[in-house]
Amino acid sequence: MRKINPQGRAQMSQKQATVIHWFRKGLRLHDNPALIAAVEKLDTLPSAHLRPIFILDTKLVETYRVGANRWRFLVDSLADLDKSLRSLGTRLYVLRGDPVSQFKFALKNWNVKLITYETDTEPYARKRDVEVFKLAEEAGVEVKYFFSHTLYEPIVLLRQNKSEAPKTYQKFLDVVSKAGEPPASKVAVTEVYKQSPPKDPDKDKYQLPTLRELHVDESKLGPHLYPGGETEALRRLTQVMTRKTYISNFEKPNTSPNSIEPSTTVLSPDPNLLICKQIDWDVNPEYLSAWAEGRTGYPFIDAIMTQLRKEGWIHHLARHAVACFLTRGDLWISWEEGQLVFEELLLDADVYLNAGNWMWLSASAFFHQYYRVYSPIVFGKKTDPHGEYIRKYLPKLAKYPPNYIYEPWTAPMSVQKAAGCIIGTDYPKPIVDHAKIHKVNLQRMNAAYKKVPSPPKKNTPKFTRASREDDDDSSVPFAKKFRSEFC
Repeated sequence: MRKINPQGRAQMSQKQATVIHWFRKGLRLHDNPALIAAVEKLDTLPSAHLRPIFILDTKLVETYRVGANRWRFLVDSLADLDKSLRSLGTRLYVLRGDPVSQFKFALKNWNVKLITYETDTEPYARKRDVEVFKLAEEAGVEVKYFFSHTLYEPIVLLRQNKSEAPKTYQKFLDVVSKAGEPPASKVAVTEVYKQSPPKDPDKDKYQLPTLRELHVDESKLGPHLYPGGETEALRRLTQVMTRKTYISNFEKPNTSPNSIEPSTTVLSPDPNLLICKQIDWDVNPEYLSAWAEGRTGYPFIDAIMTQLRKEGWIHHLARHAVACFLTRGDLWISWEEGQLVFEELLLDADVYLNAGNWMWLSASAFFHQYYRVYSPIVFGKKTDPHGEYIRKYLPKLAKYPPNYIYEPWTAPMSVQKAAGCIIGTDYPKPIVDHAKIHKVNLQRMNAAYKKVPSPPKKNTPKFTRASREDDDDSSVPFAKKFRSEFC
């Protein structure tokens, strides 16, 4: 926690004193030390008014790609938070516009005594917070901020590693082990005012946003499978925690990327510069659109991208498969293009995790076993040999026999006609020949690794994303490196 001590430079207003808690990513009452600090401040300010605020940041909307499902998840989450706050005698105030401008207004008009918030690590947010921090300092207003979005304060982990970001997962684990246990979680806020809450001077203002306001066409939204909000997150968590056998035997790599119902918890949306090899990726808008829209001609890949667009979530191994296909596996398109699509469509999109995962899976950084290529045919068969996942998300292929469902272009014309889906007419032919192109791309990756050195350490950025498969086993004979689900 960091703190500015008020200097008393601003003139004291006769208006009711206000304590602001600024909700950003942590839209929850549980484990929210910044909200707790705001509530505790009320004890020292008789008749003070708590204003829990959320700023619908117009600059952020212009900067980030946000799809319809993500907007719906946010609207859900804000509505749930508002309901929880109302049960405590307060509510959520939703401001619209540039946060700096909104705080200028608040500091001028609300007689603010304290601002609390949870820190954010994304570049835009860090710059924004510095500006707000300076505004408060100039107004003589106390500010308290807390690290609770991540288990550890990032700067602490960097200091454990001589101010360098760890470049492998094993090194990351070593750094974390030296940092000790993360801070214990905080209990939920259950009381705001010890007496009757003060009168709300703006009871008809700062209402919750609607999908219409956000220009979301509700008729185009997919099924509402994953409602947003702390209440729903806790319900899902409680439900999972009752499955003791599932929990005790859980191994994420052994879960299914193409199960009809999610094989993991789908809690990733709720928690709420990197060293990169310079690879000469192709620019191919046609390939990129076909991948993003689920028109590659590979049913496993297309089913995954269809689920992502409709529902806003896909299993982590499904993310691996489509990321590899877009980049080093088949289409040879930059990971940055895939990152933008995921940023728009994923409910759990996070700038750093998204970028880090894409660099990892494209073998541009951290992960160097580029010869491990996910097969768009074989990989899905491992967990769903009958193709039920494909039949769900690509119903035009539903009548194909299991032995052709992953490779419908190999089916005889008689089978295609019986299934009511002619390849090349009703469903696209494969956009590339995986059996050939992945070998070409392996050679391109090999050449890129030999030609392009990693950037020097002086350019090492602040944060990194790692995974467990980080060791470059280049000493292993090439032919022995493949697994059954690869290539």
